[in-house]
Amino acid sequence: MKLVRYGDVGAERPGMMDGDILRDLSGVIDDITGDTLDDETLDRLRSIDPTTLPEVTGNPRLGSCVGNIGKFMCIGLNFKDHAIETGNPFPDHPILFMKANSAVVGPDDDVVMPRGSTSTDWEVELGVVIGKAAKYVSKEDALDYVAGYCVINDVSERHFQLNLTGTWTKGKSCDTFGPTGPWLVTKDDVPDVHNLAMSLDVNGKRMQTGNTNTMIFNVPEIIEHLSGLMTLHPGDVISTGTPPGVGMGMKPPVYLNVGDVMELEIEGLGKQRQEVKQDA
Repeated sequence: MKLVRYGDVGAERPGMMDGDILRDLSGVIDDITGDTLDDETLDRLRSIDPTTLPEVTGNPRLGSCVGNIGKFMCIGLNFKDHAIETGNPFPDHPILFMKANSAVVGPDDDVVMPRGSTSTDWEVELGVVIGKAAKYVSKEDALDYVAGYCVINDVSERHFQLNLTGTWTKGKSCDTFGPTGPWLVTKDDVPDVHNLAMSLDVNGKRMQTGNTNTMIFNVPEIIEHLSGLMTLHPGDVISTGTPPGVGMGMKPPVYLNVGDVMELEIEGLGKQRQEVKQDA
């Protein structure tokens, strides 16, 4: 099942994909948030014949596939080949940093470089959406707490991230730096989350090619670790790291410019497209 939020910013409506047809769910649920990701609600949505739902015509904007995201947690250096390209050793534990949820935008919204940006970079990532409260969860049971998966572009301003006093969060949380979607694919429609091809192009040139099978810490291990530190709540999102090919890893580094277009995809989870703009 592919769940979608569509419409103008701040006025998104819930939807469901019926093949290539977008169907309106607003007569069934108010929105797609942590409040509607429980097993009972998802089972009810699965039982609906999508042809009975109104078809959405035209080409509406897609919003983030999850509304009212609580915690936006990101795992750093979690792909073996990415750690190698950045010259870092494999971490002993999942590296955690937070991305402000005010960074979240739709999958095809513009990415806006903030004032003073010199080193804005791209990162295609697998997003994990929590469906029910998880605390002290074992890796054997971890996927029981997952509602589904999505595509995330963990856009990063490397100068802010690495050279401003503080943590990585500074370079990760700029407005528009969290495109999320196009849809939330429920876990029953993802046969093997640890074998999904990933890619990202800039201006039609392939920059990132990878697969979730090169993660250092897999999804259950990440959930076990995080839920041992804090309660994970429905609607929380975990961005699980990026494969090689980021601009920072190139010699010399290559970063985004105004007018560049990023196109990214994860197998079975959909595509994103963003144009880079400059903040006023």
